[in-house]
Amino acid sequence: MLNLKRLALGASLVGLAACYGPPAGAVFVGVRPPVYREEVVGVAPGPGYVWVAGYWEWGGAAYAWVPGRWVVRPYARAVWVRGAWHGSRRGWYWRPGHWR
Repeated sequence: MLNLKRLALGASLVGLAACYGPPAGAVFVGVRPPVYREEVVGVAPGPGYVWVAGYWEWGGAAYAWVPGRWVVRPYARAVWVRGAWHGSRRGWYWRPGHWR
């Protein structure tokens, strides 16, 4: 019974590692991204809008700032999960934002 628990725990950890590792097709960048840039967020243009924060995008030779913007929620109570740069042994990779 103990071996079954260990096997289940091991399988769970492998599954979690797959969820939090680099996304398929990730591009690794050897240069650390700049510090997040603060943005002035105005008033939403209407009901149902959510602010999607800006981010640093790798352009092949340097990072470029992509400004934030207001977007309409795809469905009621949708929450925007912000994208982020993550460091690994292979370099930095971008995990894009998504709706939850």
